[in-house]
Amino acid sequence: MMFRRIFACSVFAAAMLSLAPSPAAGASKEIQELQRDVAQLQDQLKQLQQSQDRQLAEIRVLVQQSLSAATEATKSVAVIQSGFQQNLRDQETKVVTPVVGLNTRMDNVSQEMRTLQQAVSDLTNLMSKMQAQLMDVGNAVKVISQPAAAPPPPSGGGPGGEMSSAPGSAPPSGGAPTISATELYNNANRDRAGGKLDLAAQEYMDYLRWYGNTDLAPNAQYYIAWIHASQGDFAKAIQEYDAVLEKYPDNTKTPDAMYGKGVALSRIGRRTDGAREFQELIRRFPSNGLASQSCTQLTNMGLRCPAPGKGASPAATKRAGKKE
Repeated sequence: MMFRRIFACSVFAAAMLSLAPSPAAGASKEIQELQRDVAQLQDQLKQLQQSQDRQLAEIRVLVQQSLSAATEATKSVAVIQSGFQQNLRDQETKVVTPVVGLNTRMDNVSQEMRTLQQAVSDLTNLMSKMQAQLMDVGNAVKVISQPAAAPPPPSGGGPGGEMSSAPGSAPPSGGAPTISATELYNNANRDRAGGKLDLAAQEYMDYLRWYGNTDLAPNAQYYIAWIHASQGDFAKAIQEYDAVLEKYPDNTKTPDAMYGKGVALSRIGRRTDGAREFQELIRRFPSNGLASQSCTQLTNMGLRCPAPGKGASPAATKRAGKKE
């Protein structure tokens, strides 16, 4: 704005001078100085205009450079952002995908562990059944090795006055024995192994009634309890197991009766009583094979397996460790 005013004044002065009449040879000195000043002012004005044009040109160059730098910065930011997003995608591919795969593997391992636990449980049950079968075979061998008792005198019934006692059929429930202890025990074992549990239970009860003071009486009492447990009558099985433990203490079937009673108590919801039976079995018969199975039962209940105690005498432990 100031430049415009100066320029207007100089133009006005130059116009006035041009309109003024030409000075004579003796023109005043003041007019000449004024003309000189106006010429100088015009020259300064041109220089100032040129300087302003140069500065404007430089400003334009700086603005162009700034715009170019801003454009480059925008491109750089876009490249950085693209690289950052690519890094995120790469990290997701490198980290998230393996973690998902690891979770899948962990699920598979957990499933395999459950399958293995089930297989171990099935194997334990199979070993228990095989152990029971081995005990039955031992008992049968022991019975066979015993001398047969003299048959009682015939009291009628069959042709020629002889009493028929076909294998696998239960003897009469009352009166004197009509069959030897060996044959009756073998019949009961055979019927039990053949799945005739009711008939076998009756034969074991007849054995106890007629031969309740023999060495195999605890076995017969135990198998009565075992049959009730196999049929799901755990309350009756507990009573029969108690009969083994009370009538025939410290016999070869004591650990089996304690283990069977512990299992039956657990099946009817009396877990504390069942655990107590397992703990007592481990304390009294630590070397018996059922001690390890009792420890497994306690572990499945969430309890710790106790250390074997010293309450059982060596003789009792040795007797209990025998399998018939």
